Amino acid sequence: MRRYNFIRPLLLIAIALLTKSLVTNLCMVFGLGQETASNLGFIAMIAAALIFYTRIKKNRHK
Repeated sequence: MRRYNFIRPLLLIAIALLTKSLVTNLCMVFGLGQETASNLGFIAMIAAALIFYTRIKKNRHK
């Protein structure tokens, strides 16, 4: 486990959870129901995690 960076997985989890929370709260502020807002937050969480992961993989090989 040489040169393992333990910050990246923690950052990935933090970004995903913060994105879900932010999108869910914004959707509820704009009048969506709790279930709909939660579903949109989950979709945004997955998208943010995938985008962040692909950027980590690109920058790691440079």
